[in-house]
Amino acid sequence: MSANANTRLRPSRGSESDESGIINERVLVLIFESIKWDIHTLCSTSSVNRKLRAIANRLLWRELCVHRAPRMVSTLASGSTNNRIGGGWHALAKLLFFCCGSESTRNFKLSRDLPGHFVKASRFSKTSGRSFLSKKCRGDLLYVSDPCEHPNPSGGGKEDDLGVYRGVFKGFLKSRTRACLIGRQVELEEKVRCPFCGAPVWSMTSARLVPKSAARRLGSHHGGLEYFVCVNGHLHGSCWLVPLSSDEDEDDLDLDLDDDVDGDDEDETGAHEVDHMVVSGSASSREEN
Repeated sequence: MSANANTRLRPSRGSESDESGIINERVLVLIFESIKWDIHTLCSTSSVNRKLRAIANRLLWRELCVHRAPRMVSTLASGSTNNRIGGGWHALAKLLFFCCGSESTRNFKLSRDLPGHFVKASRFSKTSGRSFLSKKCRGDLLYVSDPCEHPNPSGGGKEDDLGVYRGVFKGFLKSRTRACLIGRQVELEEKVRCPFCGAPVWSMTSARLVPKSAARRLGSHHGGLEYFVCVNGHLHGSCWLVPLSSDEDEDDLDLDLDDDVDGDDEDETGAHEVDHMVVSGSASSREEN
């Protein structure tokens, strides 16, 4: 083979450099698609070096969110600039897959903090979100998870379990909730930060913006809960879950949960809006319209 032929077959270094980033990203997406976007593997990959972290922040976290909760993510991203989302896609991914635990605050006392953990499954609902909005803010769109239930960390034979829940607003910068907080001149908390993006938060309890419907939705007593909203629109909170008092109540609760999973949770237009995600393993299911 002639020297000229060898030159033609060898790509230039400039060409290889220009294409390598695109090829790597395509390969990474294919790899994560093949393992069903396993959250633990993606966390490990993004911590390898600066280049992989940049690719994860720009592409992979978003693709993971789309894979796990497609309709929820489509709703949150609609109308945003360049498909950007408050706090970044990595923060939304953490919110979808991570129960942030609970710490003692001025309005919610614990004798011992509860550490956070990855969750096996989560269910987010717009209908649940409406229960957390005051009447003046009902035009906002908020997704909230069912509470992640934990034994009382205080021990001592107390019956109430601890519920930890999380959520996210769509377009929080233009929301009525934010306007209400600003209008009331509610101060940001000094000692609490968003567990998902690290931003400052408002206490909705201190702002007196916790409706009674939130306690009913959670299965808690009014006043037995607290939640925070950060400047990027992420919500996190804790509550004391009312214990079941009889077998009859337990049967009724099972029926309610079955109805929700079967897709009876509807928004005001009658459209089903539930995302049910299984994190461990490859199984996942989502309610369809």
